[in-house]
Amino acid sequence: MVCTKCEKKLGRVITPDPWKNGARNTVESGGRRVAENKALTSRASNRFSAYTTKFSTCRICRQKVHQPSAHYCQPCAYKKGICAMCGVKLLDTTNYKQSSA
Repeated sequence: MVCTKCEKKLGRVITPDPWKNGARNTVESGGRRVAENKALTSRASNRFSAYTTKFSTCRICRQKVHQPSAHYCQPCAYKKGICAMCGVKLLDTTNYKQSSA
């Protein structure tokens, strides 16, 4: 779960989306140029790198977070109803029956 403010910080996929309507990285929407190599033209901070050591630990359960610049892992963010990056409350989970696993 990520809030609308933090959606801009998420990494982009290099390959174009198969679903054209509403896709950000297609030629028709203006997001790509023809014959553009996204691996070379995209910003380095926006790309996913598996070899980086910048992955922090979750502030709740202390396991490794799989998104760069995120503070909470996805299971903890889902259980608490918060944004995984900034921690803003997105959903009231008081009446929800959620398992701990």
